[in-house]
Amino acid sequence: MDDTVRPNFGVTSSTSEARLASVFDTAVDGIVVINERCQVLAFNKACEKLFGYQASELLGDNVNKIMPADYATAHDGFVQRYLDTGQKRIIGIGREVRGRHKDGTEFPVELSVGEAPTPDGRQFIGILRDLRARHSVEERLAQAQAQLVHMTRISAMDEMGAAIAHELNQPLTAILLYLQAVSRKAKADDALDPQLLSVIGKAVAEAERAGEIIQRMRQLVEKKEPERANIDVEEFTQACIDLLEMGQGAQRSVVRCDIEPGLPPLPADPVQIRQVLVNLLRNAREAVSGSETQEVHLSVVGAESFIEFRVRDTGPGVPDDMVPELFRAFSGKKQKGLGLGLAISRSIAQNHGGDLFLDTNSVKPGATFVLKLPTGKPVHSGSDS
Repeated sequence: MDDTVRPNFGVTSSTSEARLASVFDTAVDGIVVINERCQVLAFNKACEKLFGYQASELLGDNVNKIMPADYATAHDGFVQRYLDTGQKRIIGIGREVRGRHKDGTEFPVELSVGEAPTPDGRQFIGILRDLRARHSVEERLAQAQAQLVHMTRISAMDEMGAAIAHELNQPLTAILLYLQAVSRKAKADDALDPQLLSVIGKAVAEAERAGEIIQRMRQLVEKKEPERANIDVEEFTQACIDLLEMGQGAQRSVVRCDIEPGLPPLPADPVQIRQVLVNLLRNAREAVSGSETQEVHLSVVGAESFIEFRVRDTGPGVPDDMVPELFRAFSGKKQKGLGLGLAISRSIAQNHGGDLFLDTNSVKPGATFVLKLPTGKPVHSGSDS
């Protein structure tokens, strides 16, 4: 180490000085030595690596060159106050501060300061340790802990879902039996209005469908394979739209549907996929409720070995800050609900070997959600023929 770089701690023994120089150069942590006027007297190799300066660039200059602006402007005053009062603020006490690289980058460092009297006056020795790696580990640990908490909540929701499904099954079965009894009695009475019989029949059908939904939800919670059937895509899609619009009366439909002709049967669980598609359509209808142009466009197309249900709306779209959390349970921004709809829908799609995602390249404003499900064989788009 050059004599102009070597710190002078008042050591007269050449052997001791050689040892000190060796330690100074090989230390993993940065070591910087300054005098009472805050001039850099020594700057070891670890500091060179940490701050991007060669020692020769800093020797004799004020040490505030390696400090952020807010530290740099106050540092000389801190040192002078200590020299005047002897009151220690950082000497002998390690603390986290920020350093400034030669390229202007600021980063966290742990700073410990010691003091040494020398024939040339008091000198201050700063030991600096880069905290970026530690902060990175702490950040990953915090993320892992947050994920653990999240998964714990999901697990609790699984257990709660199974319990709710079990408890609801009994009263729902009773309701279905009562409705079936009313239906049989009504059919035997020729005096009843046929429209009333139709309403009772629809009530029975909806109760049966509710029972199917609960059963499928239990299977989803228990991670069972979906009960697949070959779905006629066109008929199935229209049934989902009809279900969405049930109870709308004479209100104008906002859904426009375009189904590619000649699509093959879709091997999927019709109850689960119907829940996903109806949920997407319902979300889209809610999204356009306050828009000047209220339109939901559902297109069904073939794409290689998949069929895609693309639900596009003319609403305000999904805010950028919500996109990363969109499919996470309990992250919904709606005033009602637990934010489980999209999370469960994606789980159903992925359990079928497909996916559910937001098409970030779609036309805006508005949003386009894509439900992608495998057919098990190549699908040739009609537009390519």
